[in-house]
This record gives sequence, C-alpha cells and structure tokens, in this order.
Amino acid sequence: MTAGILPLNSTVSDFDLVTLAGQGDRSAFKQLYLNHHQRIYALSLRLCGQAAQAEEVTQECFILVWQKLPQFRGDSQFSTWLHSICVNQALSSIRKQKSFWARFIPLENDNEFPGKDEDYQGLDKLILRLPERARIVFVLCAIEGYQHEEIAGLLGIAVGTSKTQYHRAKQLLQEML
Repeated sequence: MTAGILPLNSTVSDFDLVTLAGQGDRSAFKQLYLNHHQRIYALSLRLCGQAAQAEEVTQECFILVWQKLPQFRGDSQFSTWLHSICVNQALSSIRKQKSFWARFIPLENDNEFPGKDEDYQGLDKLILRLPERARIVFVLCAIEGYQHEEIAGLLGIAVGTSKTQYHRAKQLLQEML
C-alpha cells in the first residue's frame, strides 16, 4: 500500500491506519476519522449536553489526535486511546465554558431542568436534561463503564460524590420516564 493512497472499500485495521497516519498519510487519518467520529460526537454530546459544544469538542479531539498520533504506542486499542482523549477534551471544554459564562451569569439555576410536559423520546434526550455533574457522572459510569474511583479522579471530586451524583441521575431519569 503506497502512502497517501488507500484502496476503495478496503478494511484496513485501525493499527495500520494509525501507523500510516503517524507517518503523515492524510487519507489514513481521514479513514480513522470516518471510522470513529460518530461515536466521539455521541460521547461528546452526552457529556457536554449541547450539540454545538459537542461538535467543537469532536473537532478539537481529532485535531489533538492528529498532533499526538506519533505518541500512540499501541499498548491499548486505538479506540480506547481516542476515547480517553475525547473524555478529557469534553471535560476541559465544559470547565472552560463554565468559567467563561460564570463571569456574566450567576449560576443560581444550575440544578434546574425542563418539565415533564415536553415531548422527549429516547434515553439520550433524557440524559441531556440532567444537571451537568449528574449527567457527566452518569454517562461515564453507566454508559462508558468507568469506575467511581476513575470518575472521581477525572472530575476532582470524592468517590462518594460520584456515587451520589450517579444515584441522583438515576432517580431523575426514573422520574422523567
């Protein structure tokens, strides 16, 4: 396979694509993007709660991946490495946005969520209605499989707080159903 030219309809492994992309092959990186962007966007949306912010996080995530690709050692699956970059990028974006808006808007209604009369379908739409911290903990624990100790480390909170936020998210979701 020559650099820069991938055969159409080929099923090249992520490892091979990463190797080629790490050598500067843009078509290999494009294929990695096409293989993974939907899952990264979905995770970003669940964590951020806003489509525009999720699109931005997804874009920033793949820019960061392109820059850090030579650092990928292959100790884990590429998708695992990409996933961790996405989670860190989304959490960083949430912190930045919160600190930016905190200068202009008081956070008095931080725990408020829309009423039950709105017509929402699907768990993802309900998750977006959760308060921010409860949503993040729920997504990381229930959907992405993180342990409370890992979540606590990522968010800088106590393990007990992680468990409490998870329980709160489950209760709120049950009420919404």
